[in-house]
Amino acid sequence: MKKLAFILLLCYCHTLSAQDNNRMQWWREARFGMFIHWGVYAQLAGVYDGHEINKAGEWIMNRGKIPVAAYREQAAAHFNPVKYNPDEWVRMAKDAGMKYIVITAKHHDGFALFHSNASKWNIVDATPYGKDLLLPLAAACKKYNIKLGFYYSQAQDWNNPGGAVSRKVTSEGWPNPDSAKIDAYTKEHDGHWDPAQETATFAQYIDKVAVPQVREILSNYGDVAVLWWDTPTNMTDDAAQKLQALLKLQPNIITNDRLKRPNFPGDTKTPEQRIPKKGEMEGADWETCMTMNGTWGFKRNDNKWKSDTTLIRNLIDIVSKGGNYLLNVGPKPDGTFPEQSVHSLKAIGNWMKVNGEAIYGTHESELAPPTWGRITAKGNYLYLSVFDWPQNGKLEIPGTKIISAQLLADGKKLITNDMTINLPAKTPDGIAAVIKVQIKR
Repeated sequence: MKKLAFILLLCYCHTLSAQDNNRMQWWREARFGMFIHWGVYAQLAGVYDGHEINKAGEWIMNRGKIPVAAYREQAAAHFNPVKYNPDEWVRMAKDAGMKYIVITAKHHDGFALFHSNASKWNIVDATPYGKDLLLPLAAACKKYNIKLGFYYSQAQDWNNPGGAVSRKVTSEGWPNPDSAKIDAYTKEHDGHWDPAQETATFAQYIDKVAVPQVREILSNYGDVAVLWWDTPTNMTDDAAQKLQALLKLQPNIITNDRLKRPNFPGDTKTPEQRIPKKGEMEGADWETCMTMNGTWGFKRNDNKWKSDTTLIRNLIDIVSKGGNYLLNVGPKPDGTFPEQSVHSLKAIGNWMKVNGEAIYGTHESELAPPTWGRITAKGNYLYLSVFDWPQNGKLEIPGTKIISAQLLADGKKLITNDMTINLPAKTPDGIAAVIKVQIKR
């Protein structure tokens, strides 16, 4: 009997693994997605009451210790994104070579980009715009065959009563003369700075806001590919279980590891603003999320833009180590993308149109990362993304037997000799020229 039970358990585990692999297949092949951080915080654009708030963007309410009533008046009451064009957004993502989009359905300020019956603090009831932002985005994603995912801040909520707060000292935002008084208050009140935030318990917030809102976004917008939890501040197993139970509404959904650690690991790990070392994430599905500049949400004075070269090489580096790249855009309050984001998306798209074969459906190579670039693999092929073109015109690939090699840029066949490829004098792409190499296994 014990032997039979063990065999049945093995069969059950094998079935679960097969189901998980089927569910994860599109995500593992996609490799590249767009993160969108958007909300009423874009209206403030990093400035409150004449003060530029450090580390702000989507965190401006917390960093600036803005009272609930003032935040609603200065941010939501003026938020009217009349230039919002979700069709254009999705086309830009598709043209950039992205396969999925994850948007902040609700960030830590508790504001919902969708019409919610669980809280009036949403785009329809709290702003002059008065229309659900997610419905037309879902339609556009379906039109262009882009997977749609939702970010949802399940624990932190600085507006809906009872929501958790990650405590930040006042000086992190700006040199407020009342810092000592405010910091003493937040220390005594679990990070809260406004009595309006504490008129309900965390358990009540979970039951009355988080659970019904997650049910809404999983029920009202068609197929939801990803649910991206964030910051499990004060989360309990009981609260996490209530939210986890809702996933049955979308049986094929993929979730990350931020619902509650360590008991709710989800499907993917989420290194933020960094690229792991080779082997660091071995055996795991993982996704690096990263900004184009210094902030997630729109901040008018943030001009620390990454170059097109950096963004493209980041993508290659991440995929060469077995991960996905979730690259962020922080739209402006009128609903348009910042000009630099649009420029970079076009540049990435131009590279992907030629070299996407080296990204989609590829995986980590067994070879060590070379000094001249990165390597991705698929079947009996290696894709050599060359950042630094060898001056001697030769590329050595130790530990391989090369059958053939060609440039993706023009299809030109290259002369090979065992482990060596003879290259043209000049690179066809100064950012990353890709050579497709067939090898003997």
